Amino acid sequence: MRAGNPIGRWALTALTWVVAVLFVFPVLWMVLTSFKQEGDAYTNPPKLVFTPTLEQFAGVLERGFLPYLANSAFVTVVSTLLVLLLAVPAAYVLSISAVPGTRDALGFFLSTKMLPIVAAIIPLYVISQNLKLLDNVWALVVLYTAMNLPLAIWMMRSFFLEVPKEMVEAGRIDGAKLPTLLFRVVLPVVAPGIAATALICVIFSWTEFFYAVNLTAAQAGTVPVFLVGFITSEGLYWAQLSAAAFLASLPVMIIGWAAQNHLVRGLSMGAVK
Repeated sequence: MRAGNPIGRWALTALTWVVAVLFVFPVLWMVLTSFKQEGDAYTNPPKLVFTPTLEQFAGVLERGFLPYLANSAFVTVVSTLLVLLLAVPAAYVLSISAVPGTRDALGFFLSTKMLPIVAAIIPLYVISQNLKLLDNVWALVVLYTAMNLPLAIWMMRSFFLEVPKEMVEAGRIDGAKLPTLLFRVVLPVVAPGIAATALICVIFSWTEFFYAVNLTAAQAGTVPVFLVGFITSEGLYWAQLSAAAFLASLPVMIIGWAAQNHLVRGLSMGAVK
């Protein structure tokens, strides 16, 4: 099949749309169900023609969704900023200004992701209890920072390796010090990569459930913990759960849509390495 064949182009376009619809269909179905009455959400076969209502969204807000949303936003933003603050200089040292033991350091960062989180939850619970950080958002900030930092360093290192060495050497010849090299020469080049790393950290922090459900209760619960409340012994409230899931996903979807250009550029920077 030649690339210039119109039939081939139409077939490829149709296949692309089918794959895209298959990926997006669960989200579309969630949004559709969130506007149904609870009775309409249980019909079999599913009811496609119904009277839309905002009753489920009102019910979600009445159940105290906003405090959980605020906790998730605080923990996600603060932990992501801390990750970037720590990962940028670390990635710079491990790539552009490589130091002895770089391979060992990278291996150590990677090894921290090999421990199952369930094996660490009891020590973390005891430490949090002794430090009076149980049901405290700062415990999640520390844990999410530690959780995302190794991945961020590995990603940013691949982006920093894309920076031409001639550019850095020219800055050094002109007398630029380390802060000037980092903030005025290197970071503008790898900005899309940093944006992609930040978005991935946001997604991982926003959707993390295991730490949140075991280390928080009424005061510091996050959005994933809130969603579990719709699973009861009486069954699932599908319409209300869909409305809550839609509201929980909306911030991340908006951020991803706004940063999609940077995300594509950033994820493609290290593709040739």
